[in-house]
Amino acid sequence: MGGTPIAEADFVRSVADALQYISVYHPPDFVAHLASAHAREQSPAAKNAMAQILVNSRMAAIGGRPMCQDTGTVNVFVRIGMQARIDSRRPIAELVDAAVADAYTDPANPLRASIVADPIFERRNTGNNAPAVTHVEMVAGDSVRVTVAAKGGGSENKARFAALDPGASLVDWVLRTVEGLGAGWCPPGLLGIGVGGTAEKAMLLAKGTLMAPIDMTDLLARGPSSKLEELRIEIYEAVNALGIGAQGLGGLTTVLDVKIATHPTHAASKPVGLIPQCAADRHLSFVLDGSGPATFTPPPIDLWPQIALSGASKTRRVGLDHLTREEVAGWKAGETLLLSGRLLTGRDAAHKRMAAMLDRGEPLPVDLEGRAIYYVGPVDPVGDEVVGPAGPTTATRMDPFTDQLLAATGLLVMIGKAERGPAAIDSIRRHGAAYLIAVGGAAYLVSKAIRSSRLLAFDDLGMEAIREFTVEDMPVTVAVDAAGTSVHTTGPARWRRPQIRVGGAPVSP
Repeated sequence: MGGTPIAEADFVRSVADALQYISVYHPPDFVAHLASAHAREQSPAAKNAMAQILVNSRMAAIGGRPMCQDTGTVNVFVRIGMQARIDSRRPIAELVDAAVADAYTDPANPLRASIVADPIFERRNTGNNAPAVTHVEMVAGDSVRVTVAAKGGGSENKARFAALDPGASLVDWVLRTVEGLGAGWCPPGLLGIGVGGTAEKAMLLAKGTLMAPIDMTDLLARGPSSKLEELRIEIYEAVNALGIGAQGLGGLTTVLDVKIATHPTHAASKPVGLIPQCAADRHLSFVLDGSGPATFTPPPIDLWPQIALSGASKTRRVGLDHLTREEVAGWKAGETLLLSGRLLTGRDAAHKRMAAMLDRGEPLPVDLEGRAIYYVGPVDPVGDEVVGPAGPTTATRMDPFTDQLLAATGLLVMIGKAERGPAAIDSIRRHGAAYLIAVGGAAYLVSKAIRSSRLLAFDDLGMEAIREFTVEDMPVTVAVDAAGTSVHTTGPARWRRPQIRVGGAPVSP
């Protein structure tokens, strides 16, 4: 006979509360490892980016608001004991989806709905971030263990799979793959690697490893006790030697930890999955045994280090209301700016719609001449907020529209996160424009620079609508200047270190 039945309401409430919790609080192990990486970082740009992420994390914890505007696709792993019983007639996935809807529409702390129901055609937002991706496993015992995670689109889009030959080097493949990911996954973060089984098993192993405690500092201190731990350290050191650094700006730390899980596989196969986890590392596990819903205690605020951000004396102040091409031409890649004035917003759906209007010869609903546009989909505001957390989205998704908009509208400045592709960089150079980056993973911090917000166009697109923000001293870095120089090329090249493999053989990713 099993234990006390678990009430349906307790299951739903526990999952919903856990999702609210992880939107606000980083796991303590992540904060500790990021703080250590920040302390030893030598690249000024990367150190500043990590400082912004840590300050943002502390602000989110104090303010009870999401650390990142992309509150993610919900992933839930439910391990049900063979003797456990959930007192419900509904399937587990349906209970999870009910919890997701409750959590993401909570008026006290609304989370951004990012899920579209039809992935191929209409791509209409479901409005409550459901459905989740739910995995159910039957295990021994009389309780239910639940792990919830919220995975941002920027890092999830960088997931990779390969069917390697059995004799192929896992380390070489990982290095080539990570170097090709760019910075859209918002490093510094984690790498989850799954090896073995079948294609879907390898990817599931990789995702599952990201829920394990971060322990690389302890592992390095005590030394490896198995071949798998030796491999973790080898990949950790080799990836960091690539010099990618925080936000791809170049630096000593790209990953805080590397996790590897394996499963027996066919003799002819070596399936490998790799999933990066961004700086918004959000996951939590709890156990239900029929005694009531799970409860979650916020970590003490002194967990976070007290960090002062770079002073204004090291930055250039820029007024957005009277930008000129001559002023933009004076900015240099890697330079820090503080933006004040009126700033347009617009991302994937808005760009696609504007491009279609231009193709049809229709006037745009906003004048982009001499303006700056911010690639952002903010969280809805609460209380006296002007806007909720409003960090940048991955800019490469706007690359296909960049040349058309720069040529047809006179758009002057774009703001997002991560690198731009070669065609977009060439277009920026030819049009004398510039691309700036805000720190991915510092959404709550960025939102505090926004003084007002008004809807201008495409209100049916929800968080992807075009708005006009008025900002004051919004911190950004010049990523691509008017001459076409990209900090995402120059930064990592400066900080890249020689690769030395176990046994002394050099590696050329």
